[in-house]
Amino acid sequence: MDHRSGQKRAVEFLYPSLDPFDQRVLDVGDGHHVYVEQCGKPDGLPVLVVHGGPGGGCSPSMRRYFDPSVYRIILFDQRGCGRSRPHASVEANTTWHLVKDMETIRKTLKLNKMILFGGSWGATLALIYAVSYPARVAHLVLRGVFMMTQTELDWFYGGGAGKFFPDLWARFIAPIPPSERGDLIAAYHKRLFSGDIAEEMRFARIWSNWENALATIEFHGASGNGPSDYSRAFSRLENHYFTHRGFLEYDGWIQKNRGRIEGIGADIVQGRYDMVCPPGSAYKLADGWHKARLTLVPMAGHALSEPGISEELVAAMNRLRSVAPDPEAKTPETPPAPC
Repeated sequence: MDHRSGQKRAVEFLYPSLDPFDQRVLDVGDGHHVYVEQCGKPDGLPVLVVHGGPGGGCSPSMRRYFDPSVYRIILFDQRGCGRSRPHASVEANTTWHLVKDMETIRKTLKLNKMILFGGSWGATLALIYAVSYPARVAHLVLRGVFMMTQTELDWFYGGGAGKFFPDLWARFIAPIPPSERGDLIAAYHKRLFSGDIAEEMRFARIWSNWENALATIEFHGASGNGPSDYSRAFSRLENHYFTHRGFLEYDGWIQKNRGRIEGIGADIVQGRYDMVCPPGSAYKLADGWHKARLTLVPMAGHALSEPGISEELVAAMNRLRSVAPDPEAKTPETPPAPC
């Protein structure tokens, strides 16, 4: 127990730590090599964990949301981050490259269907993959939904969240000249891709600290002590994707194409006080989707490590142990959605 709050810690809801039974690096083309690992039951129900960011990378704790006696747990680092190489590279690095990589992983591991488990940007990418390959998705488990819309970007980088955290917002905009503050994504892009590594590192820390400080409901402020290499990859990749609006054809693409996935079941877990990805997006996504189950966690923010979030995600995966579709059941091919 956390004696300061009387609440359980997130780790208390998770399964014990476990090691992979398989680790490999896939050559996915375009000069990129993607790290993939598997743990749990080798012939179990496949679940592909889609990490956030873009640029966040996967971590050992992400293996622990699943019953290892039931699930074949697959984690991967998306292009440019974690153990994938080249590190922090944005060359040939778009949403559609990542969707292709997920399909490459599925084919390489000879899977018919996968459960997709993703939060924040991981929820975005899981939804886009599902829209593109609905016949390959057994179920969606999503957390802290981000729909890659201009409204969401304006909230976080246009001053909306800053109204709740004016001190941290002031720190985020301080290094940017007033003349450039009308488009902070563009202003940071210029500095994160300046070619001056010291400058890139400095602005990467400020960019990542702004998001990290708002991730949990139990606010601790921005520490500024994250690893520089992680901050640089995370910030460059996230900014790159946001600069290009997720490489989607138009604003609202996911919601517009939701009809392609309404036959798929979904569990959506959302913190009521999520300041990074406010709950309006999760509510809109679930509204009218009869196979979707939305859980608003009363005292929770954005992070996977929030106790209430972890509890609900583990509960969702435990329910799926008995109801998940047979991963080997034959399903007709569905052509990818147009991008």
